[in-house]
Amino acid sequence: MIKLRPVALALVFIVLLTYGLHVVRVSNNAAPNFQIRQILESDAEVTVEIPVGATGSDIAAILFKAGVVKSSIAYFRLAVTDTRSQKVSPGGHRLTLKIAASQALDQLLDSSRIPNLITVFEGEWNSEIVRSLRTFGFTNKEISDAFNNIVLPSGFTNSEGLLFPALYNFPLNTDAQHILQAMVNRFQAEKIGQEILTASGTFKASELLTMASIVQAEGDSADFTKVSRVIRNRLALGMPLQMDSTVHYVKGVRGQIFLSTSSTLIASAYNTYKHYGLPPTPIGNPGASAMQAALHPAGGDWLFFITVAPGDTRFTRSNDQFVEWKFLYEKNRKAGAFN
Repeated sequence: MIKLRPVALALVFIVLLTYGLHVVRVSNNAAPNFQIRQILESDAEVTVEIPVGATGSDIAAILFKAGVVKSSIAYFRLAVTDTRSQKVSPGGHRLTLKIAASQALDQLLDSSRIPNLITVFEGEWNSEIVRSLRTFGFTNKEISDAFNNIVLPSGFTNSEGLLFPALYNFPLNTDAQHILQAMVNRFQAEKIGQEILTASGTFKASELLTMASIVQAEGDSADFTKVSRVIRNRLALGMPLQMDSTVHYVKGVRGQIFLSTSSTLIASAYNTYKHYGLPPTPIGNPGASAMQAALHPAGGDWLFFITVAPGDTRFTRSNDQFVEWKFLYEKNRKAGAFN
């Protein structure tokens, strides 16, 4: 019989002990979690409410209690390592029962699974947001009262332009005023909103936001800073802005719409063909890029711009050049280039 020396016995003991600790550690680390599986339309679902300010551990507990995940620790550990978890919005979320933690996170971030979702698009008018609120069941009076009672930043008397474009998800039974106030608060919380509100110089914050709304409506994002420069150049020379988008705002029409001569004669303070200077308020709710362009226009002496074909917007200081390009625009429009 072979006898093991004390040193050899000690080595065997250490190996066995290390292996045992490894097994225990693996066992402790394996949080109960459902297997990733194919999700079917027939699978049972539940709507969970994520409260404002909920932490990763709060959401984990909610999902476990609702039967979505197998354990709260499975989701919590995922939330700690996956930065996408920080983008989970408060409010209702429609989730499948008994799914893996990673699938639960995917569903929490899926906007199609958010029943109380309101989207404010870049350049959207307040009148269009009103229609969205109506689809949520709010009455005209409730919406009107909400607009009348929201708190606006100093220097503003109208909420047009202040409803920051974003996805908003609200808990059930949220009233219209809280929804609109959240949009205004988001504007004030965003870095670009703060830059608009604290800007100093020739233009007030409300005027900068009005410029941004025109920039948003008039140009593609690649041309925002140039459009902004045209606005400033015309204002500096005392020229009427003559922006089609301001008339479209009055008429409530969108798209590549031919502006007739009669439309330029509409009696409205927003008609920049008849009235000099900026409109009384913004003509929509601009996005961050348009606001940035209003604050920091490109360098240039342009006074005119025109989109002669989709994706082809041209800038010039020369009225003769502008007239020439306008003929090209008319030719392309009649040929169906903008259809």
